[in-house]
Amino acid sequence: MKGKTVVITGATSGIGEVAAEELARMGARIVVVARSPFRADVIMGRLAIANADAKHTVYIADLSRISEMKRVAGEIAAAEPKIDVLINNAGAINSVRETTPDGLELTFATNHLAYFVLTNLLLDRLKATPGARIVSVASDAHKSGKLDFDDLQSAKSYASFRTYGTSKLCNILFTRELARRLEGTGVTANCLHPGFVITRFGDNNDGFLGWGFGIAKKFAAISPEEGAKTIVYLASSPEAAGKSGGYYYKCAPLAPTAAAQNDADAKRLWDVSAKLAGL
Repeated sequence: MKGKTVVITGATSGIGEVAAEELARMGARIVVVARSPFRADVIMGRLAIANADAKHTVYIADLSRISEMKRVAGEIAAAEPKIDVLINNAGAINSVRETTPDGLELTFATNHLAYFVLTNLLLDRLKATPGARIVSVASDAHKSGKLDFDDLQSAKSYASFRTYGTSKLCNILFTRELARRLEGTGVTANCLHPGFVITRFGDNNDGFLGWGFGIAKKFAAISPEEGAKTIVYLASSPEAAGKSGGYYYKCAPLAPTAAAQNDADAKRLWDVSAKLAGL
């Protein structure tokens, strides 16, 4: 990874933080997109220790807002003539339904649409880089998701974990359609399930959801270091070079649900997402 540029969202904690530091230690220059200036300062300090020779960069943005998605993507595209790896990792689960200033359900906007917009607006820089890779963090939770094109914003029915699962289903469908569109360009796109990891994920919730995450993390979760391995593998391993459109777990391909392999839904989701984002 020496001399390569890696753009990553959600790198201020958890598996994103571990992956960013590991890729920096391998020689990469890291471009971080973060929401919290304080947490951004912390990760920048750690990246400086991991790879002091690289001029790591940070951008502050709220990736739940379309204007912010577009702004930060434009700033990165203007500053970076080439991007070797884009890692879409930032995400959240919300116990109650919230809408963004764009009128979108918060989970859908943050977990899916931000991936879609950032990737599309950085594609020229990725295509300009031989062997570039796009890595998107999905989840086994996609099994609980249900894609309803008549209610993508969960206005008719909202359940936190189902809505989260649907956003992760969207991640896999997005990756499938993206890989199809990138055929022949030399750019690959893959997604992954990191495992259930002990991180800050879910800590923003009170009540039963927050309590449930707290209990699960004590008994069923793996370390962030373990959870980040597949991200690092897909971003850097020679074994993953040239492979595209896959869903991975523990650094190996895994078949997702039938719903996550529906190419008609993948194309329709792409078209709907483009319209929502004004792309």
